[in-house]
Order: sequence, then C-alpha cells, then structure tokens
Amino acid sequence: MLLALLRQYVRPYRWLVAAVMTLQTISTLASLYLPTVNAAIIDDGVAKGDTGLIAQLGMVMLAVTGLQVLCAIGAVYFGSRTGMGFGRDLRSAMFHHVTTFSARETARFGAPSLLTRTTNDVQQIQVLVQMTATTLVTAPIMCVGGIIMAIHQDAGLSWLLLVSVPVLAVSNYWIVSRMLPIFRSMQRLIDGINRVLREQLSGIRVIRAFAREPFEKDRFAEANQAVSDTALAAGRWQALMLPVTTLTINISSVALIWFGGLRIDGGRMQVGSLIAFLSYFMQILMAVLMATLLLLLLPRASVCAERITEVLSTQAAITSPASPRRPATGIRGELVLDGATFRYPGAERPVVEDVSFTAAPGSTTAIVGCTGSGKSTLVALMCRLYDVTDGAVRLDGVDVRDYDTEYLWSALGLVPQRGYLFSGTVADNLYYGKADATDEEMWAALRVAAADDFVRAHPDGLRMRVAQGGINFSGGQRQRLAIARAVIRRPAVYLFDDAFSALDVHTDARVRSALREVSADATVIIVAQRISTVTQADQVVVVDGGRVVGAGTHDRLLVECPVYAEFVDSQSIGAGVGGQQTFHETTAPGAS
Repeated sequence: MLLALLRQYVRPYRWLVAAVMTLQTISTLASLYLPTVNAAIIDDGVAKGDTGLIAQLGMVMLAVTGLQVLCAIGAVYFGSRTGMGFGRDLRSAMFHHVTTFSARETARFGAPSLLTRTTNDVQQIQVLVQMTATTLVTAPIMCVGGIIMAIHQDAGLSWLLLVSVPVLAVSNYWIVSRMLPIFRSMQRLIDGINRVLREQLSGIRVIRAFAREPFEKDRFAEANQAVSDTALAAGRWQALMLPVTTLTINISSVALIWFGGLRIDGGRMQVGSLIAFLSYFMQILMAVLMATLLLLLLPRASVCAERITEVLSTQAAITSPASPRRPATGIRGELVLDGATFRYPGAERPVVEDVSFTAAPGSTTAIVGCTGSGKSTLVALMCRLYDVTDGAVRLDGVDVRDYDTEYLWSALGLVPQRGYLFSGTVADNLYYGKADATDEEMWAALRVAAADDFVRAHPDGLRMRVAQGGINFSGGQRQRLAIARAVIRRPAVYLFDDAFSALDVHTDARVRSALREVSADATVIIVAQRISTVTQADQVVVVDGGRVVGAGTHDRLLVECPVYAEFVDSQSIGAGVGGQQTFHETTAPGAS
C-alpha cells in the first residue's frame, strides 16, 4: 500500500527526485574521494615533507568539500520540495475524496479518524518521503562504495566489515520489527483521543450544565494515558537502537585500530591508509545507520499508508450514474415516494418501510410522528443523503438515483435539524445557498427567515462575524440563518427537517407566512413536532414506527387517524396545564 501511494503521488515530482538523486550521488562520491586524498597527504606529503604536494592536495580537498556542501544543500532543498508537495497532494486527494462520502461512509470512519488520517497520517508518510529522497541514494552508494574503497586501501582488514555490518543490520531490523504493531496501535489511539476531545469541545456547555467536568477529565486522562503508554513503549524500542548502534560502531572501531596497528607495526600498512580505512569503515556503518533510521520511519508510515488507502479505496455509496437523466422541462418539484423502504446495514428491521405519498408543486406537505418514527430518514431519502433499499423516490417522474447528484441537490433547499453555520460572516454562509447572491437578495432571504432584524442591528450587517458552528448565535438565530441560506437559492423543493423547533410561536408564524409567499410554486416538505406548524399544510403525513398510518388534511386526520388525534391531544393537554406548553415554546433555549 505504501509503495502504491508513493508511486501515484510522487510521480508529478519525478524531476525533483531525479535532481535529488543526482546531487546526492555527487555528494556521496565526493565524500568517498576525500579519505583517499587525505591518505595521500599523510603518506606522500607529510611523511616526505613535500609541502607543495600538501598544498596541492589540500586545494583539491577544499574544492571537493565545497562541491559536496553545495550538492548537499541542493539535495535537501529539492528533497523538501518533494516531501512538501507530496504531502499537499495527498491531503488534497484525501479531502476531495472524503467530501464525496455519504453519511454512511462518514459514520463508518468517524470524523475524528478522518481528521487524523488527513493530517497526522499524511505527515508521517511525508517525512518518510523527504527522508527517502535524501538517503535512498546516499546509503547504498556510501555502503557499496565504502566497501570497495576500503578493500582498495587494505584488503587484509576487510573481514571486519563482514562481521560488523551484518551485526548492525540484523540488530536494528530486529528492533524495527518489534515497533510495527506498536505504531499500528498508536494511530488508533490517536483517533480515540481526537474523538474524546472533539466530543468534549462540542459539548462543553452540556458538560458544565450537568457538572460532569470530573468525569470528562478522567475520560480524557484515560485516552491520553493510553497514547502516552503506547508512545513510551515505542520509544523504549527506539531508544534501544542508538546504544546498539553505538556499541557496534565503537567495538568495530577499536577492533579496526587494534588490528590496523598490528599491520602497521608489521610494515604491511601505512598510517594514512589506516586512517582512510577507518573513515570508510565509519562511512559504511553510518550508511547502515541511515538505512536503519529509514526503516525506523517505515513501520509507522506503513500503518498510516494502510489507513489512508482504506479511505481512498472506499467508494461512496451516493454517486452520479454513468448516464444521468433529467426532466425535459427542468425540475418542477413533484416528489413521489413509492413504497420507500430503508434499512441501515446490519439492522434487524427497516427504519422506514413501504412509505408512499406524493407532494405536488405549490403545496405544503407536513410529516409528523413521535420521536424515532423515521421522519428525518424520509427527508434524507428525498434529498438522496441515503438511497432507499427498496421502493423508489422520484422527482418529476425521474428516480433520484438517476439524477446527476450536483443537479439534484441544486434544486433542493435543505434546512436540517441542526442549523450548522460555517465560520466567516453572515454573507459567507448565505453564499453557500447562492454563490453569486447580491446584497439585495441576501436581505430578502433574511427577511423571509425573520433574521434581518438582528443582522441589521449589528454594526457589520451582512459582514457580521460567525464563529465555527455558529456558537455566537442563539439556537433560534442559527435556525433562521439556515432557513435564509435555503431560501436564497429559490429551490424547486424546500425540505425543513424540524427547522422551526427553536423559534418561538410568533417568529414561527412570521417565518411560515413569509415562506408561503416565496414558495408559492415550490414543493414544501416540513417535518415538525409542533401542531401549530402543520395545521395549515395542504397534506399531513403521519408516520409511526416507520410506516405511514395516515395522510390527509389536519381536520380529516383528527377524525380518521387515532394516532394523529392522540398526537394533537397530547399537545393540547400540555398547553392547557398551566400554559406549560406555550411557556416552553416561547422560552425555548436559544429562541429569539
């Protein structure tokens, strides 16, 4: 998986990689040449007192060193460019692929895990690419070239290489192999700590309201300790690598000096050759160490590559068909559910089953039912956030699965239960509904949503700042801005998924009255819990246990549908007991 990712995303930087390899080759060859020149200075210049030769060879060493420095700087620069570009492209590929996911794929991975895979996991592979670009050529050339040059200096000591290099390589490989499962566990634990932190930051108000800070602190401490313990376990193995490497190099150096001294004493070797052999010996061991460091990054990068590949290889369940269809006259808004059934993967029973009704353009259809009856799932099926597992959802006679997804969604105006706002300004959020909206169109949409009053009251008006998630607004203000975002695009189908729940009864009435004017020719679907919201609907669909148990006008259902009558009576009783229902509606948290 790692090699596949590298081949795909390093390919655009072939010329940079080639430049790095060329510069590294020159730099490494220069470093292999320097000990030989140094040996010549000692044996031929110093021993014979030839200052001219010393000066001449010294200038050669200086020139070679200068070339080596320039090549090394260039290699690091181009290697960094390669690594950074690779990371940027891979993060971009992850982001664009994840944005194609339906709710099912997003729920499968979880937002914290997707964030970790897009940031931390990509960074681990990016570091590996950068290190590989600067050491992939250096280590083999330095190792092979060092062996050749060392044997050229004195073949009698080459047996030390046959002992030291395998010992160093095998010991370090053994350490690295023990680290692979630890790094795999660490990445999962990083997902976990991100998940806990995300939940705590998002629900900080609830945590404080219920005085659950001690419990959440313990929960975070547990996740944090798990990451810390795993990192320490990996660190212990990693820390073992340096002593093993240092011990091997030092023992090998002592042995080389010892046996080299004996050869010098016997007249079979010169001092300069011993120094050159020692330099080559150290270069060979350093090449093995560099390769080991690369192997040290490899286990974690391999785990990260598996996780990234898992995301990139996941096909979105909601995609545009190969040959999309669309109505010849454009989308008018006739929405038909024909035996629509949906079952979550692995679920024992469907969430909604055999639901059929028609919502015509110019009409308002309200969907009511108790909590968990499948109302929001129906909305998700209408706008194709999920695909039905049986039956069909048709828009103007065309199955929504046969539409190009972008074309389909451009005709829908969805206001979800939680009116999420993006960081930026009020205008930025309205641009989500219509990218080329004018200020006049924005103010018109805000008036429909009864949001123009608090936006106009702010000194910045449409440039009023919006914090992430809209946390600087009340719940009612967030819902009204979300409604304005849907209204500004003037869609053929409006989908309000309990979008008036945080509004007081008076604001609710204002918004619905304004909506009737702007949506006169559109299809309006309203999911609601409040009876006052649905009494004026042209059609009320009653859902219970995932099935339609009644459909018709408010007055007709009061007579013919016991479930609906009970639903209405429960609110009437609540409103009649000391005005509790009315009080609750007008003072709901966040209502404005």
